[in-house]
Amino acid sequence: MAVQVYGVNHVVIEVDDAQKAVEFYSDVFNLKMLRGGEGAAWCQLGEHQFLAIFEVEDVKPDRMKHFGIMVRDEAQVEEVRQKITKKYGLTLEPELGCDFRDPWGNRIQVVDLHDESLVWLLPYREIQDLGISFSDLPTAKLE
Repeated sequence: MAVQVYGVNHVVIEVDDAQKAVEFYSDVFNLKMLRGGEGAAWCQLGEHQFLAIFEVEDVKPDRMKHFGIMVRDEAQVEEVRQKITKKYGLTLEPELGCDFRDPWGNRIQVVDLHDESLVWLLPYREIQDLGISFSDLPTAKLE
């Protein structure tokens, strides 16, 4: 029997201060804290995934490795852009719409539902609530 992957369970980032990282990610993305302590924290990232934050002594930013966070629409992407640039003084990566490095050098890409193919979005409750199904895919559009 072939292995069937259902998605990504979690993403891990390294920081030098887990509490400050929780505050940043909670503020920018409104993430709910699941648990934490002793240099580690876990935040809910969507319905079935989580962001694991671990303190390390020597943070080493990656060059191209990154993860993407999907938000509802372009207005929410813009809200993230404004918060990370105005409040936190972070710089957007010039090639992409909302690609940035958090204060610890972790690269994040923010996209909205319209950036994704409907077939990948079907598991999300918000898409299901719209009544979209596989039989609707050729003509379905997100409004």
